[in-house]
Amino acid sequence: MEALKAQIRAQKRQAPAASEPAAKYVRRGDAARSQEPAPPPPPREPTPPPPPKEPTPEPTPEHEPFAISNEDAIARLRQKNEPIRLFGESDKERRLRVRALELIEEHRGDLHGRNDFVRLLQETDEDVTRGHETRTSREQDSGEGAPRTDKLPPSQREGIGMHSLLDLELIRTNTARVYPIIYYTLKGLLNEWGDTLAERPEQERLSTQGRLVTATHAQTREYLKPLFKGLRRRQVAPDVLMRIAEIVHYMQKREYRMANDSYLQLSIGNAPWPIGVTAVGIRPRT
Repeated sequence: MEALKAQIRAQKRQAPAASEPAAKYVRRGDAARSQEPAPPPPPREPTPPPPPKEPTPEPTPEHEPFAISNEDAIARLRQKNEPIRLFGESDKERRLRVRALELIEEHRGDLHGRNDFVRLLQETDEDVTRGHETRTSREQDSGEGAPRTDKLPPSQREGIGMHSLLDLELIRTNTARVYPIIYYTLKGLLNEWGDTLAERPEQERLSTQGRLVTATHAQTREYLKPLFKGLRRRQVAPDVLMRIAEIVHYMQKREYRMANDSYLQLSIGNAPWPIGVTAVGIRPRT
C-alpha cells in the first residue's frame, strides 16, 4: 500500500505545471490591432487562358478485313460441311478460315460449296443440251488444227498404247523414254474413252447414268492435267514415275489387279489401313 502511494506521489511531481490563467485585461493597442481589417491580398497577375485543347482522335477499332458475327460464321461453315470450330481455334481464326474457304471456292468457280463433280455434272448437262458433248481433251490441251502425234497407229509408237508394252527396265536405263510413253498411253486412253462416250445414242447420253459417266470422264480429265503437265516437262518425282510406269505396264498386260496394287503403293505405300471406331476387325489388304 505504501509503495502504491509513493508511486502516485512521484507521478504527481512529474506532471507539468498547470497552464497560467488567461489575462484579465487586454491592451488598447492589441484590441485596436485586432479590430483593424486584414490587408487585402496583393493583386494576382492575370493568368493567360489555357490554349484550346485539340480534339484527340478517338481510337479507331482495329479494322478486320472480314468482320462477320459468330452466328454467321457458324452458318457458313455448316453450309460448307466444315467443322464449326477447330481445336484451340479462336473466333478471329474461325472467321479467317471461313474467308479462306470462300476465296478457294471463288477461285475454283464453285457456288455455295459445291464440289467439282457437281460443277462438272452441270457443265455436262449444258453441253448435252447445246449439242457439244463431242468436245474432248484434245480441244482443250492444244489449239484447233494442231497435229496430233498420239493419233498415230500404235505400230509406229514403240511401247505406246494398249497394243504395246512398256519395258520397266527403262526406269533404270533410260528415263527420258518413259515420259512420252506414259504420256501418250494415258492420253490415248482418255481420248478413246471420250470418243466412246460421244458415240453413244442420244437416249443413253441423256439418261441419269449416262450423264454421270460423262461427268466422271470430265472430272478424270481435269484431275489428270497436273500429271500430264509434269510428264510434258519431265518433272515427275522418280518414285512417283516408277509407280505410274508400273500401272501403265500392268494395264497394257491387262493385269488390272497388279495395276491396282501399284496404285495403292503410289497412294499410301506400306502404311496400314486406318481403322475406325466402328471397325469390327482387321482385314488384310488384297
